[in-house]
Order: sequence, then structure tokens, then C-alpha cells
Amino acid sequence: MNNEKTTIIAAGAVIGVIASVLVLLGNPVNMGFCIACFIRDTAGALGLHRAAPVQYIRPEIIGIILGSFCMALLNKEFASKGGSAPMTRFVLGFFVMVGCLMFLGCPFRMIVRLAGGDLNAVLGLVGFFGGVLTGVFFLNKGYSLKRTYRMAAWDGYVLPAVQVIFLILLVAAPAFIFFTEPGGGPAAKHAFWLVSLAAGAVVGALAQRTRLCMAGGLRDIVLFKDYKLILGFVAVFGAALVTNVILGLATGTPYVTFGFAGQPVAHVDGVWNLLGMYLVGFAAILLGGCPLRQLVLSGEGNADSQVTYLGLLVGAAFCHNFGLASSGEGPTANGKIGVVIGICVCLAIACLNTFKKGDK
Repeated sequence: MNNEKTTIIAAGAVIGVIASVLVLLGNPVNMGFCIACFIRDTAGALGLHRAAPVQYIRPEIIGIILGSFCMALLNKEFASKGGSAPMTRFVLGFFVMVGCLMFLGCPFRMIVRLAGGDLNAVLGLVGFFGGVLTGVFFLNKGYSLKRTYRMAAWDGYVLPAVQVIFLILLVAAPAFIFFTEPGGGPAAKHAFWLVSLAAGAVVGALAQRTRLCMAGGLRDIVLFKDYKLILGFVAVFGAALVTNVILGLATGTPYVTFGFAGQPVAHVDGVWNLLGMYLVGFAAILLGGCPLRQLVLSGEGNADSQVTYLGLLVGAAFCHNFGLASSGEGPTANGKIGVVIGICVCLAIACLNTFKKGDK
């Protein structure tokens, strides 16, 4: 037990340092790692949306999936399986992205933003925990998307293979792939692709080995009084905060600025920061894991998580094509409607898949 805790804490600390160092090497401030933002950028690069400031195939996402894939193969944990309500998972993944782009970050970035002094993320954390509690309520009532089944071996290799193709497209940069112009927005800020790929691979391998999941960590505290997983994210926060302070002292540029206003790629509407992350927490529990966990499971051969990844990708495109995504100016009216619809859809999915003990 102690060895497991130590491994989880050490992995979280390494990931926290990586997130901060990626900012030093070129990633946007307080966005050394963000699953939602990076999937959104990739969707833009593929032409699924045409928001010019956010178009770049993010190597971190490729690295996470391939890092998890390699670690799963090494540990003989790779298994092609699926069939647990795939379309429901697609819809949940879609609305996870709606919530993330309301808040402007995934649960991972929420911790990174806290480590950079962004106090708006405190409200996001409150909302996220509220969503987790709502999901746990349904788990206690018997919520389930039913079992998975063994699938053809090659099925599990499809998404990792697609990530290799994305990497080739990133490096080759053909004319049909879109890239944000230098100085044109957050996607123009990025570390050298090989560094980002390696960083993502390390995060993916560590997350696969430790089962790191923000939603799962909070769920385990409520259900089992088990604090192991959440300790990993405490370590992410602590390591990122310390690294930010050190980098600030070394460079003369502040990496930690406490406050609400003026935070990078963030807005100060507390109600919608809270509700956006409430939706993310609720949907993540219904899915069985946060966006990071879904990528890691995708690398392990889980086709249901791969479908969730597609839901995240399509959700990102939809949010920018139809004006749901927030900006530094705040949330949009369409985004508010999207979050409310998402919460209602999650409630409907939870109710339809919940049954009392003993019911068939």
C-alpha cells in the first residue's frame, strides 16, 4: 500500500514538473498540459473547425496515447475490448468538452491553473467536486453502462495507429493541415514537437502505470475513503507550484500570479466556471474517468474510451463552429445553453442507466 502511494505521488510530482517546464519551453502560460485544449487545437488543425487561434496538432495528446500503449504492452495489460454503450459514451465525451470549453480547461488544467495562482480554478474545483458527488449518488443507486466484451485484437490498435498518422502530418505539415500563425493565438505557443511528444509519452506511461484520474480520485474518497489517487493530483499541484516559483526566480518572469482578473486563457464568470466543471465532473463519473483517463484507456485498447475520445474531438469542433466556447471575455450565450443541455442529458443518461439492487 505504501509503495503504491509513493509511486502515485512520485508520478504526480513528475507530471507537475513537466507541465510547468513545457510552459518555459513554449506552451501557453498555465497550459503546460490541458487535454481539452490540446484536443481542441488538434480538431482545428484537421479542419474540423476554423477558429484560427486554436489550430495545431498537439504532440502531447499523441504522446499520452502512445505512452500508455507502450506501457500497457510492456505490462501485458493491453486488451482490445469494448461494447459498453459506445454511443452513450460518445455523447458524454461530447458534453465533457462542452463543459471544459466553458471553463477553458480540463481537470488537469484546472490543477495547473491553481498552481499558477488562477483563483478562478477554485470555483471550477468546487463545481467539479459537485459533479462528482452527483455521479456518485447514481453509482450508489446502481448506475452502470454494462460490461465490456473482448474484441478483435486489431481494434485496439486503430487509435494508436491514427496517432502515428497525426504525428506524420504534424512533422510533414501538408497544405491541408491548418496551423495557427505565430502570435495568432494560444495554439501558436508550443514547445518543439519532439519535446512535447516525449513529455506526453512520459505522462501517458505514468498515468497508465498509476491509474491517475482526477474524477476517480474524488470518487474513491467519497465511496471508499481511499485517498491514493487524489494524492497524485495533490503532487501535481505541489510540484507545479514549486517549479513555477523556481522558474519565476530564475527567469525574472512571474510564473505564479494570484488573483481572478487577467489570468491567461481564462475568464472571471464564477457561476459558469463552476457549472462548466460541474458538467465535466458529472459526465466523467458516468464515463468512469476524466479526459486524461480516457486517453490512457484508449492506449490500452479500450474501444469505448476511443469512442469517448472521438466525442471529445467532435465536441471541440462543435463548440467552436457554433460559438459555445468561452474566451477571455467570458462565456457565450450559446455556451451557457450548451452546459445546461449537457447537465440535463447527463441526468437523463444517469436515470436511464440506474436501477435498484435486485432489479433486472
